[in-house]
Amino acid sequence: MRIPVPPGSASDARHAPVTWRPADEAARTARRARLLLLLNVPLAVWYFGWLLQPGRIGNGFLYAILITAEVFNLAQAVGFWWTCASARAPAHRPAPREPVDVDVFIPVYNEPIEVVEATVVAATGITGARAIVTLLDDGHRAEMRTLAAQHGVRYLRRRERTGAKAGNINHALGRTSAPFVAIFDCDHVPDPAFLERTLGHLDDPEVAFVQTPQYYANAGRGGVAAASWSQQALFFGAIAMGKHGAGGIFCCGTNVVFRRSALEESGGFPEDTVTEDFELSIDLHSRGWRSVYVPEVLARGLGPEDMASYVSQQQRWARGCLSGIGAALRARLPVRLRAQYLLSSLYFLTGWSIAVYMALPVVRMLTGAQPLGGVSADQFLLHFAPYFGAALLTVALAGGGVYTFAAFALAAASFWIHIQASIRALLRRPARFVVTPKQGSHRPQPRIVAPALAVMAVLAGTAIVRVAFDQQPGMLNNAAFAALHVTVLLVGVWAALRPARTGRAPAPSLTTAAAEA
Repeated sequence: MRIPVPPGSASDARHAPVTWRPADEAARTARRARLLLLLNVPLAVWYFGWLLQPGRIGNGFLYAILITAEVFNLAQAVGFWWTCASARAPAHRPAPREPVDVDVFIPVYNEPIEVVEATVVAATGITGARAIVTLLDDGHRAEMRTLAAQHGVRYLRRRERTGAKAGNINHALGRTSAPFVAIFDCDHVPDPAFLERTLGHLDDPEVAFVQTPQYYANAGRGGVAAASWSQQALFFGAIAMGKHGAGGIFCCGTNVVFRRSALEESGGFPEDTVTEDFELSIDLHSRGWRSVYVPEVLARGLGPEDMASYVSQQQRWARGCLSGIGAALRARLPVRLRAQYLLSSLYFLTGWSIAVYMALPVVRMLTGAQPLGGVSADQFLLHFAPYFGAALLTVALAGGGVYTFAAFALAAASFWIHIQASIRALLRRPARFVVTPKQGSHRPQPRIVAPALAVMAVLAGTAIVRVAFDQQPGMLNNAAFAALHVTVLLVGVWAALRPARTGRAPAPSLTTAAAEA
C-alpha cells in the first residue's frame, strides 16, 4: 500500500495532511500479492529444482553455505508474500461521543527545543478527547520546564534515569491516571484528528493499542532521509497492513494510543531491552490482547538525516529485534502471530546472506573454489535471474512503488550492522538505548561506513588483480558479480561520502494546510 509523500518542499511536507482510501489500497495490495504468487511459485521451483540437484555440488562447504543463504531468503520472500496477501484496513470507528481523558506523553532527552516545542503545541490542539499533555523530561533541562509552563502542559522528570525511554514512560504511568495513553516521540507532530481517528477502535475491550504510521516529512531533502523513508513507507504500507490483517501489528514506539489497563496488566514497558515497544507487544498479544493498525498519517516526524543517525537507529532496531526472538519463541502465541514476530526479528539476519553473496566471488577468484560444479554462468543466470527478478518485482509492486533502488542499496550496504547485532545478541552483550539524532551532520562520514568501504575495496581489488592475469570466462563472470556488488554498496554509502545539503532539518510546522485529495 502506498503512503504518498505530499508535494512541495520538505517544509511543506511537514504540515500537509496525507489522505487516501486505506481499504481500497489494502485490497489492491492483497490482490497484487496473490497474483504475483502465480509468477513466483513456478520460478522458485524452476530455480531450486535445478540448484538442489546433487550434480550441482562443487565445493561441499561453499555449496552448503549458499543453500543456507538461499533457503533463508526464500523463507523471507514467502513471509513477505503471505504478509502482503493478508493486507486489510480496519473500518473507521468514530471517537466516543462523550469525551474521555487521554494522557498524551512526549518523552524528551536531549532533542532541540524547537523540535520539541512544535510537538508540544500540536499535542495541545488534539481533538476528540480531553488530552492531558505531559512532557517527560529525562534531560533535566530548565528550558524544557519553561517550555511546558509556557504552553500549559504538565512537566515530569525523575531522579533515577534507568530504563531509558521505557523507564521514562513507566515513571509517568505511575503519576497519571487517564484510561488511555497516547505516546509521541518529541519530533513527531500529531495531527489534531489523531484521537478522532484512533480512539474509537479502543471501544473494543479486547484491543490493547492502536498504531499509526511513522511518516518522515524530511524525505524531500534526499539522501539518507529519502532512502530511509522509502524503507519505512514499505513497512508502514504493505507490510503493516498485512500484519494488521494477520493480527500481528506491533507497537512501533510512537504515534500510538494504549489502553492503560493493558499496560498495567503487562507491567508497563520492559526496561531491559532497546526495543521495548516490540517486546511489550509480544507480551500483550500472549495475554490475549489484540492490536489495530490505522493506515492514516496522523503524525509527521523526522527521519535520520545522515549516515551516523541511520546506523545508530538500525543498530538499535537490529539488536532489539534479534534479542526478541527468544521472547517470541517462549510466548504463548497463535502460530500466525509467532510467525509474524519471527519474520520481523529474523529480517535482521539478512546481512549474513548478503555477506555470503559478496564473499563467494572473492573466494572463487582467489582460490578457484566455488559452490557449484560443472555449471556455466549462462546456466546459472538462466535459472537464477528470473527467480531473483520476480522477487524484486514482488517488493516493488506489492509496495505500490514506494521502495526505491536507493532504499535497497542502503539496506544492502548496512549488512554489517546485522552481523554485528546478531553476534552481540548471541554473546548477550548489553545493549544501550541511543536516541536517534534529529539534526544531521553536513560533513562526509566515511568512518561510519568503514565496513562497507572495506568490503568494496576487497571486491574491487580482487577483481582487478585477478582479471589482469586471467581472462577466462569463469574469472570474468565472478569479476562481474564483484562489480555488481561494488555498485550496489557504492550507492548505499554514497550519502556518507559527500557533504550533505546545507541548512538544518525543517522544524515541525504548527499550522495545517488544506487536505490533499
